[in-house]
Amino acid sequence: MATTKKWYKVLENKKVLPEGRVQTVTAGHQGICLTHYDGKFSALDNKCPHQGGPLGEGSIENGMLRCPWHGWDFHPCTGLPPGGYDDGVKTFEVKEEGDAILVAVEEEDAHKETISDVMIETMVNWGVDTGFGMVGHSNLAVADAMRRQEEKGRFQFYGIRHEGAAAFAASAYGKLMGKPAVCFGIAGPGSTNMFTGMWDAKVDRAPLLALSGQVNTQVLGTGAFQEVDLVGAFQTVAHFNHSVQQNSKHSELMSLAIKSALLNRDVSHITFPDEVAFMPKTEGEEAQTPENRITPMNISPPRQMVAKAVDMLAASEKPAIIVGHGARFHMEAITAFAKALQCPVITTFKGKGLIADSHELGCGVLGRSGTPIASWFMNESDLLIVFGASFSNHTGITPKKPIIQVDYDPTALSKFHKVDAALWGEISETLTIIEEETKGKLNTIDRRPEIAERWAIWKEEKQSRLEDESAIGLSSIAVFEAMNQVVPDNAVIAVDVGNNTYSFGRYFEPKNQSVLMSGYLGSIGFSLPAAMGAWAAQGKERPIWSVSGDGGFGQYLGEMMTLVKYNMNIKHVLLNNSEIGKISKEQKAAELDVWKTSLHNANFSKFAENCGALGIRVTKREELIPALEKLRAHNGPALLEIITDATLI
Repeated sequence: MATTKKWYKVLENKKVLPEGRVQTVTAGHQGICLTHYDGKFSALDNKCPHQGGPLGEGSIENGMLRCPWHGWDFHPCTGLPPGGYDDGVKTFEVKEEGDAILVAVEEEDAHKETISDVMIETMVNWGVDTGFGMVGHSNLAVADAMRRQEEKGRFQFYGIRHEGAAAFAASAYGKLMGKPAVCFGIAGPGSTNMFTGMWDAKVDRAPLLALSGQVNTQVLGTGAFQEVDLVGAFQTVAHFNHSVQQNSKHSELMSLAIKSALLNRDVSHITFPDEVAFMPKTEGEEAQTPENRITPMNISPPRQMVAKAVDMLAASEKPAIIVGHGARFHMEAITAFAKALQCPVITTFKGKGLIADSHELGCGVLGRSGTPIASWFMNESDLLIVFGASFSNHTGITPKKPIIQVDYDPTALSKFHKVDAALWGEISETLTIIEEETKGKLNTIDRRPEIAERWAIWKEEKQSRLEDESAIGLSSIAVFEAMNQVVPDNAVIAVDVGNNTYSFGRYFEPKNQSVLMSGYLGSIGFSLPAAMGAWAAQGKERPIWSVSGDGGFGQYLGEMMTLVKYNMNIKHVLLNNSEIGKISKEQKAAELDVWKTSLHNANFSKFAENCGALGIRVTKREELIPALEKLRAHNGPALLEIITDATLI
């Protein structure tokens, strides 16, 4: 049966390839080494039969085309090697049309689904529709499967400048949405670059799916180029951690990975050996769906603990509610319960923004990054009701008060000390039961007048601090007071690590904003990649802002080009004090010399402009609000650089 050939124009102007030169071109998907020798143009397969070296990057010497990798020779027109050997290179028909060069190749067969195809389709069927990463030589088959899903409108992928940013973006996506996104890297360094962001997701209980390329199975363990034992390397960070094999149940493997990420709120990792990823899928295997594969999450708490909690609530006059990051999807039910109790609602730092500071029951953040309002009401309470919080040292929830703790994770209950009533259950489901059981039994005092009084005292203190000025730069207090007035009420705000973040915790007053942070890992550089994850998740519905210091921004400043490439409408506020100020502060607190914390910075606003974004620089307090308003109004990526004083935090 005759094969059908198709002509492809591979060169618009033949004059760009002079006599005696070669060039790599592509005809459809066929790589071609185009040669100009002995007065004519010829087309050879671009792969050397030795190790696949790119012949189009070679050269013609003494009448022979020499492979750039190992020096094997072929005739530039016929593709035959000298000496009568039979390992020549395939040639293709060539014709000239005016100045153009065309090459004929056989029409490609219809795509045959691969192992990668069935696994990526399964992934998308489970609702994992967003990915961040870098395509490279050892993950090409998986990338090609993602491309096909993206062309169908079922998947979106963002090519980044550093795989660490991809993992942070995926972590932030999981924190915001409660479902995993993908971070994606090649074998070896591409995947190990994702390690920090994977840990960020793990310790903050965010679902994440990491997919990595791997060298061919037959060279594993031989010290091959870019070989790293990725299953072994990720054993500590990935709750689900497997390598794909030729005889794996491929769609089932992907289903279990996503199911684990969702149910355990943890990291799943799958690595694809290169040759396995390209193999045809098993005959009869189809992509799976989550239908009837995952349990409902509305777990009810043990009855004996509910009874104990009801008795404690009935005896309380001055309860206080503390909410952590784990309560973020249940605030409607928690706020309604707080109104019934007429009690203050305090958040952990990771839970900042779950209730507005302006809410009549809102009392801000507890702990090192918090306000005196929150600590006042914790200490003045006779019962603490804690939802989705982990009792970290940073937060400082006192164990000296009677405590009711509600959490979906049983290992989080009574983790560091005894808790009087530990309720293992989904928060909204548990609250429904408690409300039914406490009807007519509550006798709490209305704390709203006291909450308003404590806010008035704190705002007076903030106003006093706002007057602090310096010839070096602006105060962080002034920055966040200005942001209080300008940042949209429904924004997502990704914050970094450092003094800028402590100040954000104290002085920014959230309304209906969502706050993303690297909570337990506390990784500098988190905010800008996290904003990318938030933009991919909700950028069409909500404004996306991020905040960092100069130290944090320097970690992933290359991603400013990613923002521009995809026109990510992200507003980044950068506090530049030319110092890693938090570390300087810690050195002083330890009674040590301040050492190696100063920074030499570029003009970051001009850097943003060079990337193609809006860049603004502010050095005076009166410039703050107009600059923030310009930032807010800009349709596209924008950076506001504010020169600040490291001591005014």
